[in-house]
Amino acid sequence: MNATPQQLADVLRPVKHVLLDFDGPVCSVFAGLPAAEVARRLREGLVGEQTPLEGEVETDPLALLRLIADARPDIAARVDAALAALETMAIQVGKPNPGGEAVLLACVRSGRSVSVVSNNAGVAIEAYLSDRGLSGYVTGVHGRVPGDPSSMKPSPRLLMEAMEAVGAKSADCVFIGDAARDVEAGKAAGVPTIGYANKPGKEAKLAAAGAAVIVDSMEEIEAALV
Repeated sequence: MNATPQQLADVLRPVKHVLLDFDGPVCSVFAGLPAAEVARRLREGLVGEQTPLEGEVETDPLALLRLIADARPDIAARVDAALAALETMAIQVGKPNPGGEAVLLACVRSGRSVSVVSNNAGVAIEAYLSDRGLSGYVTGVHGRVPGDPSSMKPSPRLLMEAMEAVGAKSADCVFIGDAARDVEAGKAAGVPTIGYANKPGKEAKLAAAGAAVIVDSMEEIEAALV
């Protein structure tokens, strides 16, 4: 069930620092260059390499990166760099999410800082923010550690790094994410997560993972950031 305005306000009231996922809440990264096409191009770049990808039909490029890195850690950095380049291409034709930018502005207006914490490549996120004139609204960008997909959520590593970078305690933070792995990472870092159910079926998954509250639009969060 979606949070009431009061429930959302109660979660946000003590928050001094917002940790914000990127793909989903801010931008639909693969809206213009589909994830399946990115995965295909990434796989194409591995022709001739001995990897366990024969017959694989993994269409999630981030999952594909993890699979490759697990099998061939010696080429993880190169494959990660190739994916980061593809992600940077994708964000140029990605689709801004309704309310995503408004949440950034509302955080600034209300005196809260924002760090983007994402499994996507930091260079791609920074390019998007720069292109849209949003860099000044974000305190820091914490994308996956290059060449180390184990840093991706549900690991709490990126959230912990974001909090450390601004000297924030977990009790002063909230994380906004649209996947169960976001909630799991938040719980591991001791940070409550606002689940963003932007697609059918996500509400149940976010609730099962333990989201503090759930919304189906970023505008709800913007309105509660006072």
